[in-house]
Amino acid sequence: MRARSYPWVAATLLLAAPVGAQEKASLVFTNGRVFSAAADSQTISATTVAIRGDRIVYVGDAAGAAKLRDQKTRWVDVGGGAILPGLVDAHAHLGNLGKLLRTVSLVGTKSAGEALARVVSAQKRVGTERWIYGRGWDQNDWPDTAFPTWRDLSGTERNPVYLERVDGHALWVNRTALEACGITRDTPDPPGGRILHDARGEPTGILVDDAEELVVARVPTPGADEVEARVELAIRECNRFGLVGVHDAGTDRAVLGALHRLASRGELTLNVYCMLDSDEPPLLQEHFATGPKSEFGGRIVMRAIKLRADGALGSRGAALLEPYSDDPGNRGTNVDSPDSILYWTREAVRHGFQVATHAIGDRANGLTLDIYEQVLRETQARDARLRVEHCQILAFDDVERFAKLGVVASMQPTHCTSDMPWAERRVGRERLGGAYVWQFILQTGAALAFGSDFPVESVNPLLGLYAAVTRQDADGNPPGGWNPAQRLTLAQALRAFTEGAAYASFDGGDAGTIAVGKRADLTILDRDVIGSVPDDPRELLRAHAAFTVVRGEIVYEARD
Repeated sequence: MRARSYPWVAATLLLAAPVGAQEKASLVFTNGRVFSAAADSQTISATTVAIRGDRIVYVGDAAGAAKLRDQKTRWVDVGGGAILPGLVDAHAHLGNLGKLLRTVSLVGTKSAGEALARVVSAQKRVGTERWIYGRGWDQNDWPDTAFPTWRDLSGTERNPVYLERVDGHALWVNRTALEACGITRDTPDPPGGRILHDARGEPTGILVDDAEELVVARVPTPGADEVEARVELAIRECNRFGLVGVHDAGTDRAVLGALHRLASRGELTLNVYCMLDSDEPPLLQEHFATGPKSEFGGRIVMRAIKLRADGALGSRGAALLEPYSDDPGNRGTNVDSPDSILYWTREAVRHGFQVATHAIGDRANGLTLDIYEQVLRETQARDARLRVEHCQILAFDDVERFAKLGVVASMQPTHCTSDMPWAERRVGRERLGGAYVWQFILQTGAALAFGSDFPVESVNPLLGLYAAVTRQDADGNPPGGWNPAQRLTLAQALRAFTEGAAYASFDGGDAGTIAVGKRADLTILDRDVIGSVPDDPRELLRAHAAFTVVRGEIVYEARD
């Protein structure tokens, strides 16, 4: 392999702060390649990071770190791996991931029949009449790309069954669930949702966006112990894949309670930035009354709320300026009304809270930016860092508005590679010019934060990095990448998962880069992706987290 220069790699002997004779390191990682993530780094390459308590106290070479070593210091040779600032998922759903991990996963199913087989297998483990939940199906991956119906779940009638689409914006239910919830041909569409019907006018068993609540509201509420078990399982999964933090997009009261209980016992091994769920208005009002909070030393932060401008592209709920190319007459769904988004945005900003609005279609993104512009003008708020979550399909005139308004683009690169086989069918070739435009966003000077939207996509952030630098699937298709002008360099992609995520959560002064004095959040990979990925991006698919370090504590360590 030819030698390369990496001006964006790692940091500093000269920033190693003076350390007193008694101030030794508690933990040292050495023999790696350090990526500092600092965009203005002008320093030499480093191989070693030393930690004392929850802080980085030295970045440089092994010889320098050796001066901080005593018999209590744990000295870890990472075998040439990459030492990264802790990777953060800037848009995720802890509760939903935990729920999925404890129920029926339909991820990767290749037909409605395969999904049915997994449900039937689950029925053997549960009693009659108990509700069965699953998630992860995507009809776009099946030979028949039409939505399935309750008839495709024939044979499951002894249990009510409800199965969320991979994006969470459509629900597939069996006949028992339809009957239990009283959904008939005469049931009206709720605001912000649709009940699909067959040619005879009967419900098909597919409920889109807010119509899902017709079923979900009838499902028995899980107890606190179950919610806590789900959240704890989800956190372990995050740590296993190298995540030190998540921005939880829609934290409800139950999940927030579980986080508090785990933290109070010293068992919260993840930094959680909560976007409080607007589906629970009393929860928002309670926090507006007390103001933004940082609890348990910053492990739980509550200073954002989550709104929803539309649905998802895959279920044709994303709000578009023009009709869907494969569904003329349908322009998608406004999940929260424009008046509701305006009201909650105004209230949040006035009380010092950030707003994060789900917007996928070009109409939803334009509407959200219009509302943000209005509220910022009214309130004269400074550094509100309002966010748009997903921003998948943008009108060209809206791209530059992110930077002009100081709005954070919170995007998920694996959505691009998951959607690319069918996105053109949904919106046509012309609108794809504004689809998943990460490079355009960066070129305008806007802040870019990356996440996965798990469990819609995999928890593994390395898959997001791979998607960002290649715009290809795991098999290398399409050759050269899909709309390759929007590919990112590895440095840009890494910064979106580190520095960008920290900025999006007002945490940039304490996290997001490797530097002396910063919080000791690290993701350490089992190989040097910094050196290898420019020649072979597939190294990101082969890599694994070797260590995950949160606030100076190793919370995950790979074992043979």
